[in-house]
Amino acid sequence: MLQKGLDSGTAYEIISIDIADIDIGRNIGANLQSLQAEANTKIAQAKAEERRAMAVALEQEMRAEVVKAESEVPKAMAEALKSGNMGVLDYYNLKNIQADTKMKNDIGSGIKQYVDSKTDQE
Repeated sequence: MLQKGLDSGTAYEIISIDIADIDIGRNIGANLQSLQAEANTKIAQAKAEERRAMAVALEQEMRAEVVKAESEVPKAMAEALKSGNMGVLDYYNLKNIQADTKMKNDIGSGIKQYVDSKTDQE
């Protein structure tokens, strides 16, 4: 303060200065780093959302392909029965195996749900 002549033109002479409070301006570098980190986070979130959307779209495409393929099964079964490549007993055995498999899957799902519910209670 003395070097800048802040006491000139006054009736007082500055002998000493006590600093009671320092007001520091904002840290521009830290602020810029914070803004950059936020921007990077938003970019990463946008990329993750894009990947998620692509995965959902791919899953829907695959499901459509499965539905399309499953729609061909009855036609192929009818053709096999018609051409004699498959007999009626073969058809009934196939239906029995499908029903048995579904029953076992349902029982397995029930057991898994039971075990999961017991695990959640602990």
